[in-house]
Amino acid sequence: MSEQTFLTDIQTIRERARRHIENGAVTEGYAADREAVIQILNEALATEIVCVLRYKRHYYMADGLSSSIAKDEFLEHAQEEQQHADQLAERITQLGGAPNFSPEGLLSRSHSEYNEGETLEEMIKEDLIAERIAIDSYREIITYLGDKDPTSRRVMEDILAQEEEHADDMAALLEGLQQKS
Repeated sequence: MSEQTFLTDIQTIRERARRHIENGAVTEGYAADREAVIQILNEALATEIVCVLRYKRHYYMADGLSSSIAKDEFLEHAQEEQQHADQLAERITQLGGAPNFSPEGLLSRSHSEYNEGETLEEMIKEDLIAERIAIDSYREIITYLGDKDPTSRRVMEDILAQEEEHADDMAALLEGLQQKS
């Protein structure tokens, strides 16, 4: 039975590190299709930007006695979605790509839609639907990345966890609002 070490010999790692240093963090050991990952992360970035915009609109448009708790949630979620966008943009640049912040085509790149909703209940429902879309699509992205790009996968896993919290928050708000009706 042969004994296999988990680490390539250090001299080989040192030699590989010196080659293609212009690629920064993307070493020869990177196993994913870098261009495909950048495109996928840019789609997630567009999704997050659309969510920021929708939550901000809902924050400013929500009114009435029942809206104060929802407004706080909308603002908090908008800020967290902006953090997600920043994390994705950072990862895209680490991979040697350019984050796409262009408003042109934003909705076609986004997985979620920008549905405004007129009433507080409609706003909450639209946010919950968008979170559910993000959850499913991010889960698929995580599966696609697998072990080929563990850093991008971890970024997406962290974002997914927070999207699940957002969905729970919106579901609780919706339930509370419907119980008052």
